[in-house]
Amino acid sequence: MDEKDTNSYKNKWIILITVLLLIFMSTLDGSIVNVALPALSRELGVSNRAVSWVVSSYLITICTVILVFGKLGDITGKTRVFKYGVLLFTFGSFLCGFSSSLGMLIFSRALQAVGAAAAMATSQGIITQTFPKHERGKALGLSGTFVALGAMTGPPLGGFLISIFNWNYIFYINVPIGIIAFIFCMKFLPEEKYEKIKFPDIKGFLLFSAAVITLFIAIIEGETMKYTNPVILACFFVAIVSFIIFIFVEKRTESPMLDLNIFKSKLFSISIFCAFIVFVATSSVGIIQPFYLQYTMKFSPEMTGLLMMAYPVVISVTAPSSGTLSDKIGSELLTFLGLLIISIGLFLMAFLNEHTPVVLFLAIVVVMAFGAGLFQSPNNSLIMSTVEKDKLGIAGSVNALIRNLGMSVGTAMSTAILYSRMSSLAGYEVTSYIAGRDDIFINSVKYVYITAGILCIAGALITYMRLHNSKVKHF
Repeated sequence: MDEKDTNSYKNKWIILITVLLLIFMSTLDGSIVNVALPALSRELGVSNRAVSWVVSSYLITICTVILVFGKLGDITGKTRVFKYGVLLFTFGSFLCGFSSSLGMLIFSRALQAVGAAAAMATSQGIITQTFPKHERGKALGLSGTFVALGAMTGPPLGGFLISIFNWNYIFYINVPIGIIAFIFCMKFLPEEKYEKIKFPDIKGFLLFSAAVITLFIAIIEGETMKYTNPVILACFFVAIVSFIIFIFVEKRTESPMLDLNIFKSKLFSISIFCAFIVFVATSSVGIIQPFYLQYTMKFSPEMTGLLMMAYPVVISVTAPSSGTLSDKIGSELLTFLGLLIISIGLFLMAFLNEHTPVVLFLAIVVVMAFGAGLFQSPNNSLIMSTVEKDKLGIAGSVNALIRNLGMSVGTAMSTAILYSRMSSLAGYEVTSYIAGRDDIFINSVKYVYITAGILCIAGALITYMRLHNSKVKHF
C-alpha cells in the first residue's frame, strides 16, 4: 500500500461523509420536488401534466447518461468524475431556483441530473475502493440509510419551505450543501491516476439514449394516452430495437460504454436482477399508499406524510445493521431473507381494507421495510464485490440505473394493474379514485400487492438456489 492509499484509508470516514452528503442531497431533491408540483403549476401558469416533466426530465436524464459516467469513472478516475458531478449538481440547483419559466426549469433540472448521475455512478465505487472488505457492508449500509433519510426529509422540509418562502428555495437549499460537499471533495478525496479524457463509445451512447428516452416516454405518457395507443406501442418498439442493437454493438466495440463481461458473473447478474425486482415491488407500494391513506382511511395529508415516514425510518436503522452483519456472516443469506420478508409484507398488504387499524397498517409497513433494509446493503455489497477494481464505476452505474428503472417500471405497473381492475369492476373506464366506492379500490389494489409479492418470491427462490448451490460447492 503506497502513501496515498494509507492516507485514503485514514480518511475513509471523512471520504464516506463526503459521498453521503451528495447521496442525501440528490435523494432529498427527488422527494422534495414532488411536494412543490402544485405550487410550480400555479406560479408558472402551466398544467399539472406539463409540470410533471420537472420530475420526469430529471429521471430520464439520469438514466440516459449514468452508464457514460460509470465508464468515464473507470477510465479517468472515479474521484474526478464525482467532483465534477457535485459541482454540476450544485450549479444546476442554483439555476433551478433562478428559473422563471417551465422551459428554463426543465433545462436546469436536466443539467442538475447530469451532475447527480456523475456522482451516483461513482459513489459506490469510491466507497468500495476506500473501505476494506470486512467494513464494506457497513459503509454501503450507511449509504442506504442516507437514501432513506433523503426520502424521509424531503416532503416535510419541502412543505415547510414552500409555506414560509416560495418554491425556488427547495432548490436553493442544495447550494450550500453542495459547496460543503465540493470543499470536502477537494480536501479529502484521494487523487487517482487517469488517462486522457475521451468520450467512450459514441455509437453505444446514442443507441442507449434512444432506448432509454423512448422507453420512459412510453412509460410516462402511457398512463394518460393508454399503453395500447399506437404512438406508445411505437415508442416501446423503438426502445426494444435500440437496446438490442446496443447490445450487438457493445459486444463488438473495443472500448464499450457497458462492458458486458461483468454480467458473466452469475452473482452479479442475479444480484442486479433481484435489485430490480425489489425496486419494482417497493415503488408499487409507494405510489398507492397515499391514495389508500387519504381516500380510503380518510387521513389528512399531514397525517399521511407522517405515516409514510415509517418506511424510510425503519430502513435507515436496518440498512447499516444488515451491512455490518453481512461483513461478518456473508451477504447471500441476508439477501434471501430480505426478499422473503418483503414478499410476506406485500402479501399482508393485500389484506388491508377500510377498517384496518392504523397500528396493524404500521406493523405491516415495518415488516416490509425491515425486509428491504435487510436486503439492500448486502445486495449492494455483492454487486460491488464481484467486479475488478477497474470496473467499479460501471458496476455502480448499472446498480443506480437499475434502481431508477425499477422505480419507474413499478410505478407504471402498479397504476396499470390498479386502474385496469377498477375499470373492470366499475363497468367503465376509471383513471382516478372513485368517491364513495372504497370497495372497488380495496379489491383492485390487492392485485397490485399480490403481483409485487409474487415477483419478490421469484427473486427469493432464485437467491435460494444460488445460496444452495454455493453451499454444495463448498461442501
